[in-house]
This record gives sequence, C-alpha cells and structure tokens, in this order.
Amino acid sequence: MHRALLLVAALLAAACHPRPSASTLVAQPLAPGRAWISAVDRGHPLVGRIWDVRAGRFADEAALEAGLAGASLVLLGETHDNPDHHVLQARLVRALTAAGRRPAIAFEMLATEQQPAIDAALATPRPTPEDVSRAVRWDESGWPPFAQYRPVFAAALDARLRIEGANLPRAKIQAAARGGVQTLPAPVRARIERQGPLPEAVAREMRQEMAESHCGALPESMLEPLVTGQRARDAQMAESLARAGAAGAVLITGSGHARTDRGVASYLDPGATVASVLFREVVPGREDPATYGADYAGRLPFDWVVFTPGEKRPDPCAELRAHLKAAKPPAKPAPAAPAAPPATP
Repeated sequence: MHRALLLVAALLAAACHPRPSASTLVAQPLAPGRAWISAVDRGHPLVGRIWDVRAGRFADEAALEAGLAGASLVLLGETHDNPDHHVLQARLVRALTAAGRRPAIAFEMLATEQQPAIDAALATPRPTPEDVSRAVRWDESGWPPFAQYRPVFAAALDARLRIEGANLPRAKIQAAARGGVQTLPAPVRARIERQGPLPEAVAREMRQEMAESHCGALPESMLEPLVTGQRARDAQMAESLARAGAAGAVLITGSGHARTDRGVASYLDPGATVASVLFREVVPGREDPATYGADYAGRLPFDWVVFTPGEKRPDPCAELRAHLKAAKPPAKPAPAAPAAPPATP
C-alpha cells in the first residue's frame, strides 16, 4: 500500500477557522498537500489538525513529535479499520527513529504466545512485513486486512526495531472472563491487584460500553466478565511494555486501550513516562476539539488527538442481529392438551 498522504493546506485551514484566541492557537495542520484514504467527512474543519489536550490548544506536527520523543512509552490509539490511522502510526514511528529512538513496536493484534513465530520471521536475512504476516497467520486472526497495518510493520522493519506480541492469548482472556483474575499469569494479576477494584462510576461506564459494543444483545450477567477480560488485556499489554526496558516501546492499539485514565497506562509501573495519542474520526457539527470529551465521560483521556476523516462501514448491529436470528433455534410446537380424564360413574 502506498503511504497515505494527509490533505489540509495551511491557507485553507486559516480560511476555515475564526481568528484564534490565545487559548486555542491555530497551528500548522498535518503536512499540507497530502491525500487521505478514508473518504467520510474529509472536508470537516478539524481534519488533519492536532489537539494538545493538556495545553488546550492546537499544535503542529513538530510539537507532537517532540512530545512523543520525551516519553519512554508511547500509546497510539486507533480505530482498527481506518487505514489513515495506521499510516499516521507508521509516520510517528519513523519520526521517533529519525530522532534517534530505538523502541520496540508492540501490537495489540499480536499475542504473547506468537512471539516465537515473530522472532523466527525477524531472524531471516531480510524480513518483510509479509513474512511477519505469514508467521502469525494474520489472515486467520479476524483483524482488518494486513494491508492496512503494513505501513506500521514496514516502519518497524526498515529501522530494524523489535516487534512484540503484546496482548494476552485469547484462551487466557476467556479464562479470566469465566474464572476471574486469579486465572491470569502472576505478573498480570499483580498489576490488576495493585490497581484494586474499579471505582463504581468507572465500572458502570465500562459495563455500558460492553453493552453498546455488543448492540445491547447480551444479558446483564455477561457484562462484568467482559470488563474483567478488558482489564486483563490492559494489564498484559502494560506488562509487555514494561519488558521493553530502557529502549522503551510504542504500542499499536485500539483507542480504548490508549486511554490514560483506565487503559494500559493505568497498569504501568509508577514513574513510567507515557504519551498517549488518539487518532479520532471527526463528527459532523462538532468543530471544537473539547466537545469530543463528551464521548469519554466529559474529558479527553489522551495527551494528543489527531483528527482524521472517517470510514464508511456497515451497521455492525444489523449484522449481529441477523447472525443471532439465524442461530436462534426454531420455536418448539406447543404441547398437545392432555386427554380428558375418564368420566366417573
């Protein structure tokens, strides 16, 4: 796949925005003259812009890169099926290596049990992204097509960076959902126990997210086990990043795991320097970056937000409803009425 190029000319951006206040300085958008892959809402005024959450203002690409260079652990939160997000992730990986960093590149999409296969692929004389894809059997994984993630793998291989499987194996996630955190490997369990029980407001928010992501089709009793599975994945990815050592690591992951309030960052060791980036699809009518905090309990739980166009995708709930309907067993016929008792003399 050719590298996607990001389209927003500085002149156009200036024309689309009112005169900036001191608190929202308009900075140079992402590389003018570059084109997007995703097609939905390309003309939105936030597309291509970078929001510095802590400073509460727009920033340029150089400021974002400098912010990431100063962190030992970088979390790059994506929407999995948006190809522009992976191009931008690759771009930031290349910026870090150009600045002299040699981080490991860890993937949510790869499990720790796949590390021997990954290492074998990397040990070949000139490994390619396709070598890694074949080694981990990506096409059977259920993740979006490998072509979308290829730019990130190419950036890692070009710089000879280590590639890590960061996630908990699926069987262990399922075991944790069924049997609780005591089923997890000791280092992962310790990270969850150190954090302690979730505040009720957070637990309620996570249960609601699980219900919505499953289209309201799950019984209430299944939501808490799914939250446990989510915590197990976050804690495992934190453990995987911690093993990177002094070189640090970049985590390629979904946006929920990149949250600084209750995602992977909340399970990292005290003192770890972390920078979190959200690649966020724009929403029509929402032109103030701060309004996107409404989707995260009122506050953006990231250090930086990079706004992108969206992807056109089918309604996942319609697909799930059709699947459930097809899997539903046919209704049993009503039992016949019992025979009348014999007449008494």
